[in-house]
Amino acid sequence: MKKPITVKPHLSVETVEMRYRQAKDPVERSQWQIIWLLAQGKTTKAIREVTGYCLAWIRTIAHRYNQDGPGGIGDRRHANPGGSFLLSAQLQAQLVAALEEPPPDGGLWTGRKVAQWILVQRVLRPRHAKADAAAQEAFKKTPRAGECAPASLSPGDG
Repeated sequence: MKKPITVKPHLSVETVEMRYRQAKDPVERSQWQIIWLLAQGKTTKAIREVTGYCLAWIRTIAHRYNQDGPGGIGDRRHANPGGSFLLSAQLQAQLVAALEEPPPDGGLWTGRKVAQWILVQRVLRPRHAKADAAAQEAFKKTPRAGECAPASLSPGDG
């Protein structure tokens, strides 16, 4: 027989039920329901049937509650800032200004035209002020470990 999932008594069963019933956010409500059912000693099979969540998610919610208490409950996506922007703030402002004018080829702005504008802006990257073009070219021509030397430099061509 498998060991049942238990939750630490951070809150009373009545308080957990109250939080479950009063939760406005649907994700938070579902998580409080899982904790409430676990606190009552319900089996994971019964919780899966009632909530529709899989065993792995029930365990995850129980673990968060046991680790963080009531603070571990809730939709963590709200605090997730998401990925970084494709365009810098300066390029975003330039794009907004560009969109206020007709596109270079006339007509209306389309997704394809905006993508082309972004591509042109991002490809024209500034060069580092201290970059040495000759050193960069020499680096490109130097064979790396495991690469063959150019045919004109191979031994025996002397």
